[in-house]
Formats: sequence, structure tokens, C-alpha cells
Amino acid sequence: MAHYTYSDGGRSQYFKGTAGDCAARAMAIALQMDYREAYNQLAEANVKGRGKSRSARNGIYKDDFDKVLAAHGWKWVAAPKFVGRKAYVRDMPEGRVIARMARHFVAVIDGVAHDTWDSTHKMIYGYWMK
Repeated sequence: MAHYTYSDGGRSQYFKGTAGDCAARAMAIALQMDYREAYNQLAEANVKGRGKSRSARNGIYKDDFDKVLAAHGWKWVAAPKFVGRKAYVRDMPEGRVIARMARHFVAVIDGVAHDTWDSTHKMIYGYWMK
């Protein structure tokens, strides 16, 4: 079974090229919302949370992302613990979640990462779920 599917979350409808916008992509995919709306919500969180520029292009802090997702009814869950190994995409619960990895967020749907690159080899610290 494949554990990765290419998806930009709708980013290509609005922007060309690549960017460090994994939070916006993951949010658009997992919450099934328009990419631009996800991007705008995260950009606003950047301004309110840290006084950063109105952009979600170069990432967002986990705490600010947590607040945005909480407003949508999502909650943080620590990654499951395993003897002798860490949690990976294949260990995520069924349904839609957003996993937090080192310097990356990814939408995971029924154990399959939906992203612009295959991050399934990265360890997961925890995830948000509805």
C-alpha cells in the first residue's frame, strides 16, 4: 500500500513555484478548505501571534498553528509510543489528521501522506485531529 500521494492542497491555483508553506497546504487538505483561505488564516495568526509579516509562505510556529486549528475544532494529540522506534505516517489513526514532524506539517488521510514530497520517512512528534 502506498503511504504517499502528491497534493499541493490547491496552492497552484494561486501561486507558482515552491514555498515553505506546508502548514497552509496541510490545513487546506485535511480541513478540505480552499488553499487561499487556509493561507490567509495562517498569515493572520503570524501577525497576531508573533508580529511577523502577513505571510504564511515561510512557515508558522506550532503554537500559532495550534490556535488556528483549535478554532476549527481540532485538538493536539501526542504521537503514539512504540518500543524501539518512533511514530511515522503509517501509525496515524484512520481519518484526517495533520502530523507535525521536524520543521514540517503534513496532511495524513487514512494513513497516507498528502503533500508535495514524500515525508513518510520522517518521525512524527504528534498530530491534530477533529
